[in-house]
Amino acid sequence: MNLILLFDDDFVTATRVKLSGRRLEHVRSVHRAAVGDALVVGAGNGRIGFGTVTHIDGDSLEMDVELDRDPPAALPLTLILALPRPKVLNRVIASAASLGIKRIVLINAWRVEKSYWKSPRLSPENLRHQFILGLEQARDTVLPSIETRRFFRAFVEDELPLLVGGTRALVAHPNAQEACPRDVREPVTLVIGPEGGFIDAEIASLQAAGCTPISIGERVLRVETVVPYLVARLF
Repeated sequence: MNLILLFDDDFVTATRVKLSGRRLEHVRSVHRAAVGDALVVGAGNGRIGFGTVTHIDGDSLEMDVELDRDPPAALPLTLILALPRPKVLNRVIASAASLGIKRIVLINAWRVEKSYWKSPRLSPENLRHQFILGLEQARDTVLPSIETRRFFRAFVEDELPLLVGGTRALVAHPNAQEACPRDVREPVTLVIGPEGGFIDAEIASLQAAGCTPISIGERVLRVETVVPYLVARLF
């Protein structure tokens, strides 16, 4: 936890917070903070600064906070991701938040198992928790938005052409002839398929909606690896 993320109900006054639970335990066991120590804090969807510990025990942590700077700039990228396996989803969502991605759309695809959509890891509570973990890691405060689309064809035909407007729209595809671009200087919409990739009919639909298939070379990567790889290459 490189930043302690604060929310409205943490504030007992305009400049003092009281924390318990996971954040308290982290400060005690990892930071090993004592009264007078300063920790990096940030208000959810707000500014970053420091919190000076005024009280800490086994039940609560109190800090006086001063928020004096803006969070890092958001990445100009919308990530459209075929729903990963449940055990992978948490890692991908936390990683995306760490990278500064602020809009994620989880979509269906032919190779996405129907059971994935019933996973408790898709609950709003779990997704929010993964976002928070990613933001704490990256010293960011702005929570991403996440949307789900169960019907591939309806999304690609009705929504995607509007969503990609004004952006460079790309879809990662192992058989693509065009290499992934580097150092892109414009907003990007990036579509990433399931492990095994999109089927040919899905690629054709994505192309019709304005997405250019791109390749990252001969290596076949897992979803949790390809997301940061492509982000690093594009930006």
